[in-house]
Amino acid sequence: MTGFSVSLFVSNLSNVASYLSPIFENIPSTKVVPAQIEKVVSLVSRTGRDLQRYDNSGYRQVVGCVPYRYKKQQVNGIETQEIQVLLVSAQKGKGMLFPKGGWETDESMEEAALRETIEEAGVTGELEEKLGKWQYKSKRHSIIHDGYMFALLVSQEFERWPEAEMRQRRWVSLDEAREVCQNWWMREALEAFINLKCLADDDESGN
Repeated sequence: MTGFSVSLFVSNLSNVASYLSPIFENIPSTKVVPAQIEKVVSLVSRTGRDLQRYDNSGYRQVVGCVPYRYKKQQVNGIETQEIQVLLVSAQKGKGMLFPKGGWETDESMEEAALRETIEEAGVTGELEEKLGKWQYKSKRHSIIHDGYMFALLVSQEFERWPEAEMRQRRWVSLDEAREVCQNWWMREALEAFINLKCLADDDESGN
């Protein structure tokens, strides 16, 4: 290559670099892209039980939520707020229940509760009080479970979620939830939720 050719090549390369420089500046940094990918990956259901958490007695650890919202309504011309809770259909068999699933070893109890609620019900929000702990026996596997439930004030409802094709979800009143929720221990969790929220509402109205 002659000296003139080399000089021309370097000059053209410099022009190309000058042209592309503002384009590269507008490309998101690598610090942003992983966060975007993480949001997509987090909406995929976990499968398998390799990371499933058990206690010293061999009881499987399960965590779930009572997702709720305040629904405005008019009663005798007065605007009030009704509490509604979100139920999902059982994956196998009939009946409605609250979202719940296995608590795994690489996450906190709160993280598991939020993850399971996104996977099964397609909602998320502010995780509030722990409602209690219940022991129950699985009908399918005859294994004893420790079930923990939280109240979750819903702030976001996704149109598409991991288990949308296998579950239905429905907002219902507290009275209807008492009737249609199929698991006894979840009905007790619902009562704990009602007592907690009703007492809080009564205290606020009293003030």
